[in-house]
Amino acid sequence: MPRSVEEIAAAVTRASSAGMPVRVAGSGHSFSDIACTDGMQLRLGGLSQVLDVDRESGLVRVQAGITIRELNQRVAEHGLALENLGDIDAQTIAGAISTATHGTGARLANIPSQVQEITLVLADGSTLTCSARSDPETFRAARVSLGALGVIAEVTLRCVPAFCLRGVDGSAPLEQTLQSFEELSLANDHFEFYVFPYAQTALTRINNRTEEPASPPSRLSEYVNDVLLVNKAFGMLCGLGRAAPSQIPPINRLVTKLAGGRVRVDRSDRVFATPRLVRFTEMEYALPRGNVPEAVRRVLAMVERERLPVPFPIEVRSVASDDAFISTAAGRDSGFVAVHMFEGMAFETYFRAVEAIMDELEGRPHWGKRHFQSAATLRGRYPDWDRFQAVRARLDPQGLFSNAWTDRVLGPVVARLAASEPAGAGPTETSGPSDAAPAPGPSETSGPAA
Repeated sequence: MPRSVEEIAAAVTRASSAGMPVRVAGSGHSFSDIACTDGMQLRLGGLSQVLDVDRESGLVRVQAGITIRELNQRVAEHGLALENLGDIDAQTIAGAISTATHGTGARLANIPSQVQEITLVLADGSTLTCSARSDPETFRAARVSLGALGVIAEVTLRCVPAFCLRGVDGSAPLEQTLQSFEELSLANDHFEFYVFPYAQTALTRINNRTEEPASPPSRLSEYVNDVLLVNKAFGMLCGLGRAAPSQIPPINRLVTKLAGGRVRVDRSDRVFATPRLVRFTEMEYALPRGNVPEAVRRVLAMVERERLPVPFPIEVRSVASDDAFISTAAGRDSGFVAVHMFEGMAFETYFRAVEAIMDELEGRPHWGKRHFQSAATLRGRYPDWDRFQAVRARLDPQGLFSNAWTDRVLGPVVARLAASEPAGAGPTETSGPSDAAPAPGPSETSGPAA
């Protein structure tokens, strides 16, 4: 648990000398084994300071271990805010940008797109600071790096003047919502919806900027709505569905019917983030935005056809394109379709069936969530895949920041492969495993908490 850039460098140097791989763990929000290692694991909770705030330019430099929740509070004290966020704020900023974490907003890109500068500690213990001006190739790789380039130590973010959102939760017929998905996404600052399998109603959430003053709910009202109704009651119904899977279809229809409307005006980060107390595991795919309605229809039809016991809703969002090499939204305006499974319930059959649908619709898996892809199946989905691999080989030629997960989804580092080959052998055509190699996936168990 280093507490300075110098301590990160010293730890990386010790690990390198001992031949131990290094991985960094954030808050533990990810559902994959991205942070697991049999070598040295770094936790950056001791690096959680705001280092500099320039209110005029909106640039804020922070240490990598600060959580999004704490960051929101600190920048709000200076009259600033992040322009777009997801609905979870427990992640460290480094973990969020490393996995291309996003919110929703067809005209707004993901959290990594708000990064202006990154400081990395490299495999040899040196530090490298990159930006779009100073080192654009490394910067485009580092903005979504999966922890495979080095240890993110500091980040400079572009913030905007603080603002309020008017959030409206409601419901609408599912087919109407699907047909209007593009229109609704573009007409609002932030639009998303949820739909439970076996139901035909979309639960919508629309957040738009407003000049109205913040009027946060009372603590009692917030507790009743967000904790008792949204979490405790829903958790009990999920538990009932787990005990009696045949009752999940009527339970899902009941939950949909009971979901009420809500209007809220508050500081942006308070509207973006919501408590998630019910434990589940998740898979999410990014698609070209025009493919989202078909994806939702096909997933729902598959669940009903196979009579799968799925007590959690499907979540649908949209994000603008960006230019990070292996961002899920790289080079295309995207929609996101997320599927979940309640703790203690088998998920693999459901997730693999969903993934097969996403594969046919140009899907890219969320890096922090479950999927069954390999480097061989992923390479063709990212136009700049090889450029990312070139930066990776240059910054970490021996694969110090690798683990079983990166070897599966990125492939071993090319330079490391070349060094391990017999004399006369050349590198393979791709940096990932062959198409014939089966891609290992997560086991048929429940994952970590949301």
